[in-house]
Amino acid sequence: MAEKKAALLIFSKPPLVGLVKTRMTLEYGGFLTPKQAAEFYKRCFFDVCECAMHACITLQRENDALVAADPTADKITYDFFVSTTPAESVTLVKEIFDSIGPWPMEIHYLCDEGHTFDEHFNDAFRQLFELGYENIVSIGGDVPTMPKQHLIDGFKWLEYFQNIGKPGFVVAPCQECGTSLVGYSVNTPNMNHTGIYYNMDGRPALDGYLEKLKEAGIPTAFFDPVADVDEATDLAHAISCMKMIEQAAKFQDLYVPRRTLDWVDFMGITISTPPNENHDPRDYLDGEGGASSDVEEPSIEELQAIAKGMTAIREQTAKTNAYERSKFIASEDGE
Repeated sequence: MAEKKAALLIFSKPPLVGLVKTRMTLEYGGFLTPKQAAEFYKRCFFDVCECAMHACITLQRENDALVAADPTADKITYDFFVSTTPAESVTLVKEIFDSIGPWPMEIHYLCDEGHTFDEHFNDAFRQLFELGYENIVSIGGDVPTMPKQHLIDGFKWLEYFQNIGKPGFVVAPCQECGTSLVGYSVNTPNMNHTGIYYNMDGRPALDGYLEKLKEAGIPTAFFDPVADVDEATDLAHAISCMKMIEQAAKFQDLYVPRRTLDWVDFMGITISTPPNENHDPRDYLDGEGGASSDVEEPSIEELQAIAKGMTAIREQTAKTNAYERSKFIASEDGE
């Protein structure tokens, strides 16, 4: 039996007024005051953290049961980390957590350092790997609809890749070609965050990871997108999703971001969309009595003519493609 450690890592700024979610404030075209934006982020952050803890607890219970049934199975310890910066923020974040505790599991704290987000990200992963953690799954604090199952599956896929001897990578995108979840193992080849979020060529973060994965042939697990919340439109989407999660949780094992939903109710925020004035032509098919009597059905002869015309188009397309391929092959042979 081997003993292993896995870490679930959340990056966060301290939820202070004027420091977080500024793009949602009136000054930047949003609808919240700086104080309201900070309160939203704090509640969202706490919900995400508790969801992450529930995932760790589920994984721990499953592994404990596995080891109890099979003493030769690997024993894995799942720990929860919050990483922030600068150093004085660690004490502040800890005090904020302690003030509303207790929490379902112990919270460990890191201070990440660097000049860019990429460097901060690399530093946090480096610290955890040096502490002996084999697999890391990381998320941000502004993804209130993050499914608990994404986190559980992230660790399971990393463990699976390790077991087959091919250390891998797990990812869930956000809504804007970025990422909401990223994870990899200590021995995943040539993997880091350098050039991913801080780059000057406009390449999306998701594409940056893709380049690294393809270059090193790294096995990858992909999860459904999860939107983060940076702007008012993001919040609108999140609110609709959170309310649906609340309903579905009556029948599914889902984490309900209760703190964030309570804040939405307290603020009296409602979601609306512009009226949909697009004309749906299906009324010609779905109208009373079936197809509209104003539209004549084509005759058999007309249908046959259409079919003949489509066959001619396909044949001509095939000839054109064959000609283009022959030109390409000829040009290749001539090089």
